[in-house]
Amino acid sequence: MTKEIIQTPLAPQAIGTYSQAVKVGRTVYLSGQIPLVPSTMVLVDGDIAAQIAQVFDNLQAVAVAAGGSFSDIVKLNVYLTDLGDFPVVNEIMGRYFQQPYPARAALGVAALPKGAAVEMDAVMHLEPQEYPL
Repeated sequence: MTKEIIQTPLAPQAIGTYSQAVKVGRTVYLSGQIPLVPSTMVLVDGDIAAQIAQVFDNLQAVAVAAGGSFSDIVKLNVYLTDLGDFPVVNEIMGRYFQQPYPARAALGVAALPKGAAVEMDAVMHLEPQEYPL
């Protein structure tokens, strides 16, 4: 099976030695996204809600570039510097995802790149394309 590197200018460019996502077969591994605004590569202005929304926007851009959508995400990992922000994650996640929700883990971490308060990564499984006869 070959792997395909996914890259889009609609999400922040990698700030290290990694790809935005890697597609192997019908599985896509989306790298962690922090709340960087893609056009400026600077953290989004605002509170934790603004940061969480920017992370979801960034993940969505990569998912679309890989040929999928949030409905194809099967696993989501959330990293927070303050687990007290978890209710805000749930509230904003409800704007981006519909049932059935993906499996999810939430972890408290000491620090994240660029001083971000939240980071998320995901695994996406793409359904086979159906073509009319």
